[in-house]
Amino acid sequence: MSSKKDNWVAGINAVASALEHDLEHVREVLLEAGSKNPRITEIEETARRRDVSVRRVPAQSLEGIAGGLRHQGAVARYEAAKATDEKELPALVEAAAGKALVLVLDGVQDPHNLGACLRSAAAAGVTAVVIPKDKAAPVNATVRKTSAGAADRIPVVSVTNLARTMRALQEMGVWLYGLDGEAKATIHATDFTGNVALVMGGEGEGMRRLTRDTCDGLVRIPMPGEMESLNVSVATGVALFEVVRQRGDVK
Repeated sequence: MSSKKDNWVAGINAVASALEHDLEHVREVLLEAGSKNPRITEIEETARRRDVSVRRVPAQSLEGIAGGLRHQGAVARYEAAKATDEKELPALVEAAAGKALVLVLDGVQDPHNLGACLRSAAAAGVTAVVIPKDKAAPVNATVRKTSAGAADRIPVVSVTNLARTMRALQEMGVWLYGLDGEAKATIHATDFTGNVALVMGGEGEGMRRLTRDTCDGLVRIPMPGEMESLNVSVATGVALFEVVRQRGDVK
């Protein structure tokens, strides 16, 4: 993380999640002095129990550190885990034993949308999430907070050339389906039971031309209402859980 904002995780849920799921990357926890919030006390006790440095500081100090993020009385200095290497994708797909589910996000730029997509991906048990390094939101503190810990639980692969990675997935036996509102086929009429990658476009313009052309097929979410499209994070959730439904993976 390069900026001051990105060096800190802000918010009670984000800090608690970091302590629970990615302890080795938490360097220090700062909590609001005088706060009686029981969740703040719980975070303090958890951090001390796990030998993480904890300090109580004035709320004004937290405001400065959080850099505009809503801190709720808790921030953590955080060294994020490295993104999953692209070279690990074949092993991840192979380990899925014919039921790989990859989420490809082509240029999602709003960190809140990316965080929400990762949260849905974790809930759906995805094999990996693939994002481009350029013209897309990085996995920063805002993404981690919005994802409610999902960013630390699932493999997120940041790639230089998205189309090349998509072709590599095809060579691994993964079928790529792009979500497009103009597609003739619907998600409900498409077989998602094998190795599948769902490809979602970014806000506004959707998938780039090369991304669309690389897909094996295009599908749409049927919408009988008057809205022309869904927010990318909502569409991602709907599509992912159609795959879950078809596979009978509901516990």
